[in-house]
Amino acid sequence: MSSMAEKWEELSGKNNWEGLLNPLDVDLRKYIIQYGEKAEVTYDTFISDKVSKYAGASRYSMENLFSNVGLDPSKYRVTKYFYATSSMPLPDAFITKSLSREAWSKESNFMGYVAVSTDEGKVSLGRRDIVIAWRGTIQTLEWVNDLQFLPIPGPKVFGDGGLLPLFKPWLLQRLYIRKCTIKVLEEVKRLVEEYKNEEVSITVTGHSLGASLATLNAVDIAYNKINKSSHGKEFPVTAFVFASPKVGDLNFLNAFNKLKHLHILRIHNILDIVPKYPPIGYLDVG
Repeated sequence: MSSMAEKWEELSGKNNWEGLLNPLDVDLRKYIIQYGEKAEVTYDTFISDKVSKYAGASRYSMENLFSNVGLDPSKYRVTKYFYATSSMPLPDAFITKSLSREAWSKESNFMGYVAVSTDEGKVSLGRRDIVIAWRGTIQTLEWVNDLQFLPIPGPKVFGDGGLLPLFKPWLLQRLYIRKCTIKVLEEVKRLVEEYKNEEVSITVTGHSLGASLATLNAVDIAYNKINKSSHGKEFPVTAFVFASPKVGDLNFLNAFNKLKHLHILRIHNILDIVPKYPPIGYLDVG
C-alpha cells in the first residue's frame, strides 16, 4: 500500500491539511495533481468547435474516457456524464452551441462526470473514492468580465430544503440548475449505497467556473447528507478547487463551517485574477 493510501484521510483534509501546506507535503502535491488531472479531463473531452454537430458534447464515451485522455483506466470508471442546459442567452465562454443544422443539442453542454474507483484503484487509494469533476469555461478571462455578481437566495440554488440564507452570483445559479445537479446527487447517492459496507470518500473537483460549481456541489452533498448511507455512516466530502472565484457571502461561509464532514482546499496562482472575483461582498471558503 502506498504512503498516499495509508494517509488518505489526512490528505483529504481530515485535519484541515495542518502541517502539509507550507512546505507542501510531497504526497499532498501528488494527491492534488491527481484530482487536477481529473478536472482537466472535462476540458480535454469537450468539443468546442461550433462547426461540429457535436459541439458542446463529450468527445469520448464514458467507457473510453480515461484511456483516451492519457489517464490510467484501471483506477477509475466513469458511471455518469452530466449536462447543463440553458435556453437564455449566455456568453460563448459558458455555453457552446453548434452551428450545424444537425446539432445534437441546441441548449445542452457537457459539464462533467461522476466516476468511482475500481477494485484495483481502491487498493492503491486506500478506499473507494467517488469523484465528481466539473468543467470550467473555455475562455477564462472573458467570463470574468461578463459575470454579473447579483445575489441569488440559496434555496433557488439548493432547492426548498437548501441552505438559508445564501447568496450566489446569478450566473452560477443559472448553470447550477436542479435538473443537472439532481442527476449528480442521485448518482452519488446510488454509489454511496452500493459501497456502503466499504470505506468511501467523495471528492469534488473543478477549475475556474467549474471550481465554483464544485464548491456548491460539495456543500450540497454535505448539507443534504447525500454522503450518508442507509447504515447511518457519513462519508467524508472533499473539494479540490483550482482558480476558483468566490461563491458566497458571510452566511455561506458560516454555513460551510458547520459542515464537519466537508473540507475544501483552494489551489491558485498568486497572479491569477479569477480568485479575486467577486471583489466585494463575497468570501473564500475552505
